[in-house]
Parts: sequence; C-alpha cells; structure tokens
Amino acid sequence: MDASNREEDTGRNDETEKERLDRNLEQLLGELRVALPGVQVLFAFLLVVPFNQRFAEITSFQRTVYFVTLLCATAACACLIAPSAHHRIEFRGQDKERIVFGGNRLAITGLALLATAMTGAITLVTDFLYSATTTAVAAALVALLFVILWYAIPLRRLAQRD
Repeated sequence: MDASNREEDTGRNDETEKERLDRNLEQLLGELRVALPGVQVLFAFLLVVPFNQRFAEITSFQRTVYFVTLLCATAACACLIAPSAHHRIEFRGQDKERIVFGGNRLAITGLALLATAMTGAITLVTDFLYSATTTAVAAALVALLFVILWYAIPLRRLAQRD
C-alpha cells in the first residue's frame, strides 16, 4: 500500500484528531449523497407500484417480495439518512467520533438493505415477466454482484492490508 493510502486510513501527519474526525464526517456525508438518490428513486417506484392496474394480478409470492422489498427500501432510507440527522442534532455536543463511527455502521447497514431492496425489485419484475428459473438466476446474479462489488472486494483488501 502506498503512503497516500496509509495517510487516508491513519490520518495525515499534520492533522489533529479533530481535523481527522471532521474529514471523516465530511467523507461519510459525501458518500451518503451518492447512495441516497438511488434508494429514494427505488422507494418512490415501489410506492407507486400498487396503484398500477395490473398489481391486482400478482401472485402471493410477488406480493410478499414486493412487501419485503418495500420494507428494505424504507429501512435503507432510514439508515442512510440517519447520519445526517444525528449530525444535525448532535453537532454541538462535541461527540463527533460517535457520530462518525455510528454513521459508518448505519451507512454499511443501509447499503446492505439497499442491495437487498434492489435484488428484491429485480426479483419482482423478473418473476412478473419470466419463468421461475429465470427469476432465480437473475436474483442470484444480482445478489452476487452486490456481494462481490460492495462487500467482498473491500473486505478482501482489508484482510490483505492487515
């Protein structure tokens, strides 16, 4: 690992603990700004689906997938927005470290819920359009894509670094 990456992880030589926490919080909130539009669009899509005329024709499986997907998207929104709410409420409380570390956990949880919701949306649409086999393959591939890109690659890098 090069020196610039080590500085990113452990702090810059000329950076105080307060400055490091400020930078970490700014980075976290910036990353959340990337994830939030996706979860909000998915959530909005899921909210209008039941008002479609063909929604009454869905199977019991599709209805369950829809409801679980809606709940996951709702929980993802809550988790991904929570760090901003925590910061806004607690920013004068001199507990930025807890906000950063708690916000990090909420962001990771929110991204896992977002991946689950997106996989659920693919499952719902694919099951409505294609066979059960195609649905299972599509859902498994989408879930695998999220696991690899969002979790396996960064966790592997962490393991290699330690």
